[in-house]
Amino acid sequence: MDLRDASNYSTVKKNISKGFTLIEVLLVIAILAILAAIVIIAINPAKQLGEAQDAQRRNDVRAILDAVHQYSIDNSGLYPEGITTYGSDCINEAADICQYGAGCIDGVSLDVLAENGLYLTEMPNDPSGATDTITGYKIMINSGERIEVCAPNTQGEEPIVVAR
Repeated sequence: MDLRDASNYSTVKKNISKGFTLIEVLLVIAILAILAAIVIIAINPAKQLGEAQDAQRRNDVRAILDAVHQYSIDNSGLYPEGITTYGSDCINEAADICQYGAGCIDGVSLDVLAENGLYLTEMPNDPSGATDTITGYKIMINSGERIEVCAPNTQGEEPIVVAR
């Protein structure tokens, strides 16, 4: 074998060994796909979004309840007009809270709470259950003469109910 042939052979071998084979590339892609699937399952974006919306609902019902309570303190113990529903189950028996300025027909208008930003800067809305006229929240006076505000459209198993 002559030296020229040996040098050509090593040059050819160097050119062939550069880069990745198709199998190596496919194997790396498959590993990355498996890792991405595991991360997405672990993070579970739908569950995270649902928990964030439920946290917003908890804040909203507390804000409404605090505003009604403050209104009651400022008005000699009277509740805003229209809160007359009595019952024991906020989800099924309570009246819907209407949007601010929506012209409430079948619910309770709490516009007095949002007027001039005195008790609420704006009427809170359920992140996924609000309509043009209904906020997605409900309010009632329970059998113990306490105000209950609830959010029936939760992502969790239990509705959110607060009372004072």
